[in-house]
Amino acid sequence: MRLVVAEILPLALVVMISPLNVIPAILLLFADRPLLKAPLFLLGFVVGVGAVLTAFVAIASSIDVSWGSGSSPWGAVVRAALGIYLVVAGIRKLRTKAAAEGAGLPRWMDGLIAASPTRAAGFGVVLGAANPKNLAVAVAAAISVAGAALSAAHQAIVVVIYALIASLGVAAPIVTMVMLGDRSTAVLESWRTWLEKNNATVMAVLFFIFGIVLLSQALGAA
Repeated sequence: MRLVVAEILPLALVVMISPLNVIPAILLLFADRPLLKAPLFLLGFVVGVGAVLTAFVAIASSIDVSWGSGSSPWGAVVRAALGIYLVVAGIRKLRTKAAAEGAGLPRWMDGLIAASPTRAAGFGVVLGAANPKNLAVAVAAAISVAGAALSAAHQAIVVVIYALIASLGVAAPIVTMVMLGDRSTAVLESWRTWLEKNNATVMAVLFFIFGIVLLSQALGAA
């Protein structure tokens, strides 16, 4: 199980560092009842990330993606495809960096500050479960979990560890507000500005690095 956790850790870090996952939590901390809405968003995000990985693990287990399996090359094929996807996505983000950084935030974030606590939790679930980048990374993580022949209990533990690590980026602004109180306003605003400005660059670097990691894993398993 430790080897599986070590293998999926870089993938969880991609989700954790993604600016589009972190910025909504910061926005909610500038809303009314911030310490209700933001934690509910975080809870929804954890649930969404965990649910998607659980579903993908079940699918991957049903088609036998074990690295040692001579009957199924699907594990290596999917990893290679995801690696290529991430590398290409990283290159495209670097090429379109200027346009992306001037485009502002996605439209769905506009109404986030005014969202009710229930909707904030719903936003978290949807973002954790339906973000295309989160989905791509979850597929790769699911292959590692399903291919390790773990017991159901150990698979559940790995899924929880992955979901918690992937959610640390969303949790960081909330913890900062709790610890710093009123002094957190300037810190959170600076984080928000930096993340909005450098979103494309951060994601391009992450995609490229972890795309190469997935490709190397796929080639090693071939």
